[in-house]
Formats: sequence, C-alpha cells, structure tokens
Amino acid sequence: MDNILSVLVFFPAVAGLLGFVVDKNSIRVYGISVATVEMLLAVWLWMSFDGTNAGMQFVESIPLVPDFGISYYLGVDGISIFIVIMAALMTLLGMIGMSVEKDIKNMIISLLFLEMTMIGVFVSLDAIIFYLFWELSLVPMLYIIGAWGGPLRIYASIKFFLYTFTGSLIMLVGMLFMAHLYHGVSDGIWSFSITDWYMMVLPVNYQIWLFLAFFIGFAIKVPMFPFHTWLPYAHGQAPTIGSVILAAVLLKMGTYGFVRFSLPLFPDASVMMIEPIMVISIIMIIYAAMVAYAQEDIKQVIAYSSVSHMGVIVLGTFAMNAEAISGSIFLMLSHGIVSGALFMLVGVIYDRRHTKLMSEFGGLASVMPKYAVIFGIMLMASVGLPLTIGFVGEFLVLLGFYKVSAIGAILAGSTIVLGAVYMLTLYKRTFFGPVTNDENKKLFDLNGREMVSLVPLVIIVIWLGVYPKPILTPIDNSVKAMLSFMEDKARTPEAKERIIVSSITKEAK
Repeated sequence: MDNILSVLVFFPAVAGLLGFVVDKNSIRVYGISVATVEMLLAVWLWMSFDGTNAGMQFVESIPLVPDFGISYYLGVDGISIFIVIMAALMTLLGMIGMSVEKDIKNMIISLLFLEMTMIGVFVSLDAIIFYLFWELSLVPMLYIIGAWGGPLRIYASIKFFLYTFTGSLIMLVGMLFMAHLYHGVSDGIWSFSITDWYMMVLPVNYQIWLFLAFFIGFAIKVPMFPFHTWLPYAHGQAPTIGSVILAAVLLKMGTYGFVRFSLPLFPDASVMMIEPIMVISIIMIIYAAMVAYAQEDIKQVIAYSSVSHMGVIVLGTFAMNAEAISGSIFLMLSHGIVSGALFMLVGVIYDRRHTKLMSEFGGLASVMPKYAVIFGIMLMASVGLPLTIGFVGEFLVLLGFYKVSAIGAILAGSTIVLGAVYMLTLYKRTFFGPVTNDENKKLFDLNGREMVSLVPLVIIVIWLGVYPKPILTPIDNSVKAMLSFMEDKARTPEAKERIIVSSITKEAK
C-alpha cells in the first residue's frame, strides 16, 4: 500500500500508452479491463483506509526540485478518497455504456489519460503537482468534445478551454505568491506543499487578495455565475461520455479546490466572503432552475440542473459548520452519480432517435419500461426525494446553512421545488401520454450493456440514500479536523465566532 496512490494515478496513463498497440477491434474490451482494474484498486484503497483518522493517509513524498520546494507529494483523507473512487467508478461505467464507434481507439486512450489527470488532482498535496494535473485535464476533454461532439463542437471546446485556462493562470499567480510568502516566513525555505502553507497565518488583507485569486480559478471550473456560460455549450456539444465525465468529476474539481485550498488557507477571508458567495449561489440555484424549465432539449435541462445543484454545493461549502460542509462533499458525490446517470440515459435515447428534443417523444414508458423506471429513479434522486442519495446532501447543506442565514436557506431550498417542477415536466412530456410519433413505437428497451452501466448507479443511489453512514462518517471526521484547525488559525473575532466545529455523527454527539 505504500505506493497505492501512484499506481492509481499512473496506471491508466501507462495502459493508455500501451493502448496504441492494441487492435481497434479489441480496444473497447481493453479499455474496460483497465478501468475495472483501476476501480478495484480504488476499492482496495477504501478498504485499507482508516475512517477514524482525520489526517492524510497513504502519503507519498519525493523531492522533485528541492531548491524551490517542489515535491511529488500525494495523500488522501476523508474529503478526497470518495471523490477518487467516484472518478474511477464513473469512468468505468461510462466506458461500458458509451456507444461511440467512430475512432473508438483514440476515445478509449483519451479517457484513460483523462482518468489519470482527474485522480491526480484529488490526491495531490503539492500545489505545482496539483496545478499540472489540473491543467492536463483540459487536454483530453478538449479533444473529446472537439473530435466527437456536435455541430458546434469546436466553438464549445475552445470556449471551455479558454474559460478554464484563464482562471487557472490567475490561480497560478496566487500559488506563486503563496510560495513567496512561505519563503519569507521560513528563513529562506521554498515550499509548494499545501500542508506547509496551512501553517502560515496570513494578514487579513493578504488573505482577501489570495482568496480571490484562487476563487476565480475554482469558480470558473464549478462553474459559478457569471462564469457558467461555457457549461451548457460543453454539455450540449459533447458526446455522452464527455458529458458524463464532465458533470460527474470535472466540475467537482472546483468545489474540491474550495475545501482543500480556500477554507484552510484563508479562514478569515472565507468568513468575510460568506454573504457575497451566498448571493451568487442563490442566483445560481434559482436562475439556472428557471432556465432549465425553459429548455426544449433534454440534455440542456440536465446541464442547467447541474449549475443549479452546484450552487447548493458552493453554498454549503462556505457555511463554516460541519453539517453543511460534510453535506456539500456528500452532495458532490451525489450530484456526480445522479447527473452522470442522467446524461447516460439521455445518450441512450439519442443513440436510438438522434434527437434530444422533448417534443419528439411522449409515451416512452409504454415502449421502454425499464428505461422509464431507471430514469424515474434518477430523476427523483436529482430533486432530493428522501431515501435517495440526493436527499442526504441537500438536507445537510440546508440544515447547516440555516445557522448562517435562515432566509438564505429558505431561498436555497427552492432548488427542491424548482427542481421538481422542471424535472417532472420533462418526465411527463417524454414518458407519459400516447405515443404520437411512429418512430417511437419501434424503439427497443435497454440492452444488456446499458443495464450493466446503469443498474450499479441505481443501487448506489438507493443504498447511500438509506444508509449514508459509511461515506458520511469519514467525511465528517476530516471536515471537523479542518474546521478546528481553521478556528485556531483565524485572526478576526468574526471568523472565530462563525467557524463552528460541530458534528453530525452519533459518536460525536
């Protein structure tokens, strides 16, 4: 287990390089086999993880550029381990369910390289290594959208790249300045280690500017209003597998960055920014939900739904109490699984009809009953129905944020009502009523490959909705440790008052 994180990071990339010599007729089986091994490694990591230990585990550290404090430094805690597992799971199931036939060899290789970069982001504890994986993730996704996307794929891929790359450059400036500050307070020692940076207590004015530098990079990735305009184009033009990975994993890089960097590095600035971020998040929640209701394209409904739900995650992240932050991390997992499954389901119907317009359907429940049942379960999870995975995270976020602002929590809670409106409208128009289009009468239900990719997600949605404790307890332990650290590090009285180290676990109570 000493090098399990390195294996998890680089095994897909090495396998991707070997994929160039694999025959194209065997490449799908090869890719699924590699993704299966990666998933088993992630499960092994989970089984070996000590959920009672709130600190970093499986740490690996090798100096790369000692003169400037750059190291190959990896580790996971309760905040990151389950996002790593979700990345491996969604890559595997997405690969099983995808129907790409054009140039499939390059698609499989691109997905394997993308998997390397995603997992690298979530296990990196050195800012430069984190930044390298962060930027490298743009390349395969740019290629996936640009090569296999729709008619506007070039525009969508370039817009995606320019937005995220610009934000990353601003974040890099913040990272370099953090290293400069550490150099100044540590007798001339350079370090890009995140854990070393945690030890610095910065003046509040420095915290504000550095917070904004990191915030812009992460906010564009989320994406937060008003940086969200690249996302509907990316989803609308991306192939199904591209939308699945984008929604399930890539968007979570931004919210993960808030938890890993913004909160512990800049506790005073984070508290000072609660109100502006609350306003932006509530705009995201309500505005994106209303735009989703106005859409005719099924995929665009889910794309704007993602923006709305990401607003809830951001809201919980900056509530400064364990309930809300633990709920937001759980909601990252919930949103990844549910939105990934919904994009897979849209891909299923698109493969059969080559259209995503609601007006082209109607009565699908009588033609494709298995498809209708799974879509209905995922739809209910998306709107936060109790006993589904979507309810747990949203409930905890709203419960935690109620301590910050009752009005803000009530407005954010509108995501449940508005989500039910646009999702049930979508379901009614697509699945109920008579089959008026003759082409829909000939549609066949889910095949074996599609069932294999979707049924595990249904099981997870119900299992973690009924019994979330195995996931929630390690998350809560790490979040409480982070909040305790932030409380000790905070310099302003307001920050010390608003950073609340509380608990949601039975043991802590």
